[in-house]
Amino acid sequence: MAPIDHVVGVVGPTGVGKSDLAIELALRLGGEIVSTDAYQLYRDLDIGTAKVLPHERRDVPHHLIDVLDLGESASVAQFQRAAREVVDDCRARGVVPIVVGGSSLYVRAVFDDLDFPGTDPQVRARWTARLDEVGAARLHRELAAVDPAAAAQILASNGRRIVRALEVVELTGQPFRASMPPHESVIGPATFVGLTADLTLLDARLAARVEAMWAAGLVEEVRGLAARGLGDAPTASRAIGYAEALAYLAGEIGEDEARARTVLGTQRFARKQLRLFGQDPRVTWLPHDAPDLVEQALEVVVPRG
Repeated sequence: MAPIDHVVGVVGPTGVGKSDLAIELALRLGGEIVSTDAYQLYRDLDIGTAKVLPHERRDVPHHLIDVLDLGESASVAQFQRAAREVVDDCRARGVVPIVVGGSSLYVRAVFDDLDFPGTDPQVRARWTARLDEVGAARLHRELAAVDPAAAAQILASNGRRIVRALEVVELTGQPFRASMPPHESVIGPATFVGLTADLTLLDARLAARVEAMWAAGLVEEVRGLAARGLGDAPTASRAIGYAEALAYLAGEIGEDEARARTVLGTQRFARKQLRLFGQDPRVTWLPHDAPDLVEQALEVVVPRG
C-alpha cells in the first residue's frame, strides 16, 4: 500500500462506528489514534462515553484518552496544543495520525486556524453569576439576542459554553462564531472520512446504545464517581448520561426519566454533529453499514498510483 503523508480525520455522529473504522485504518496504514472526544479525556468516564478500553484497541496506540482527573476543567485551547503536539510527534516518527471524534469544535481545533480569545476573570465571574441566577435556558436566549449564530451552535443546556460565548462577545465586541476560520488545514495535508446513517435508524441505534450502557452499569459507574466528586466537576459532570444519572441518584428524577433524557440528549447531539460536520466540504461521506466500509475508506485516504 502506498505510504501517505497526510493526517486522516474520521468524523460523524455518535453511534456510527467511528472508533472501529479508525482502528482498522490504523492497522492498515501504520497509524495511531488521536481522540477528539471532550469527555474521553477524563479518567474513569468509561461506559457513558463509549470509550474504547485498552483491551479493545488491538494494540493501536490511542492518544488523549484518560489524561484528566475528574475535577480538572478541559479547555479547547489546551486540547489544541496537546493534540497538535501528538500529531507532530506521530509525523516525526513516520506514523499516520488518525484524528477521530464527534466534536466538530475539537476536530477543527486540531486541523484549522482556530484562535481562542483570552479570558477575563471578572467578566467570566459576572456571566457565571448570571447563569446561576437565571439558568442556562434563559441565558441561552440572551446569547441568541446578541449572537444568534453562536446560540445556534451551542446547546441550550450547556451553561459553560454559553458563558464563554457571552464573555468573548463582551471582550471582543465581535460575534463568538466570527472567529471560526475556513475549513482549511494548517497542519499539513488532510483527508476526512465521514460516517453517516439514516436518521430513523440512527435514532434507534442510539436508543439501544443507551439501554446497553445502562445494562453495562452506567448508574453504578456514576455512583462510584459521585463519591469522588463527580457532581462538583466543572466539565465531566455535564457529559450526556452522567448528568442524567447524577440527577437520578440525587432523587431529582426517576430512573426511567433519566434514561429517556439520555436518549433524547444523545439523539439531539447526533443531529448537531451531522449539521456541523455537514458544513465541512473536505469530508467524504460513507454509509456506516457498508459491507466494504474499510475498503471504501482506504480508497479515500490512500492515493492511487
